[in-house]
Amino acid sequence: MNRIEALKHVKANIKNKNLIKHMLAAEAVMRGLARKFKQDEEKWGLAGLLHDIDYEQTANNPEKHSLVGAKMLEELGYDKDIIYAVKVHNDIHGLERISLMDKALYSSDPLTGLIVAAALILPEKKLSKIDTKFILNRFKEKSFAKGANREQIAACKELGLELEEFIQIGLSSMQQISEELGL
Repeated sequence: MNRIEALKHVKANIKNKNLIKHMLAAEAVMRGLARKFKQDEEKWGLAGLLHDIDYEQTANNPEKHSLVGAKMLEELGYDKDIIYAVKVHNDIHGLERISLMDKALYSSDPLTGLIVAAALILPEKKLSKIDTKFILNRFKEKSFAKGANREQIAACKELGLELEEFIQIGLSSMQQISEELGL
């Protein structure tokens, strides 16, 4: 599978433009992490892009989220490691994160929300106006962006990354596609 096909699959299953932007952000962060770890950027990017492909179908049933998506991706012929990373990114299933890609997707998913929320509190609403320190300070504010699971973000330690470096990679990766994200 390639990115063009994957994006078609995303758009066929997801109508909410903000959710698509979240998936694009996750793709960008996953590509940045793949570069850092000298892994397959295309494959990691696909995992990020596709990770919430079932979200609109399973929004009212979180226990099915990512299981339905994994089944969809299997039927579409995606690689098993992408399918597994998508399946384990939802912590509700209690599945073991085995590969670097699994661990990266798990931590990247909520990081994108934290970064977007940090950009949106500024008058300019631009990723170019925030830096790693700004996001790190927002991370420490428990009442800020409550939906961005701090424990999940901090699981970047499973990748051997300190929180500051992980945030820096995520922000830099998202800044590269800021126009696409509208930020």
